[in-house]
Amino acid sequence: MNFKNFALLFLLGISVVSCSQETHSENTQNKELIFAKGEKITNSNFTGDVYLNNLVEADSLNQNAVGSVTFAPGARTRWHSHPAGQIILALDGVGYYQEEGKEKVMIRKGETVKCPADIPHWHGASADSAFVQIAITGREKGETRWLEPVTDAEYTRSN
Repeated sequence: MNFKNFALLFLLGISVVSCSQETHSENTQNKELIFAKGEKITNSNFTGDVYLNNLVEADSLNQNAVGSVTFAPGARTRWHSHPAGQIILALDGVGYYQEEGKEKVMIRKGETVKCPADIPHWHGASADSAFVQIAITGREKGETRWLEPVTDAEYTRSN
């Protein structure tokens, strides 16, 4: 085998390995992501970068709305309440949840939070980690009631 043929085979081999590693990397990322990130939320009910993928819209057959919400580090909701309550399922990262008058709690992948009906609360990512949640919100008693923003002092207050 001459040098040109060897060099050509070598470059072809590197190209094949590179392509297969790239495909493996993309497949690994897709397997890690349970639901697509969704669209960036641009309204004033959130601080920071937050993305929503509406998975199930409430309708006459089922009054629950289900969404996958991705919070960038430091991102959070405003204070708000739900007339029929809400359930949060933590899928990834580290987040915070706080009910009015109570201490802020940390929530991690695999944990759940049951938000009582009509109790003001907020939730979002910790300062150092993104947070992905599934929010299951009952709509049979009305829409979410949005309140004031969570201040930086409230957000950073340690327990």
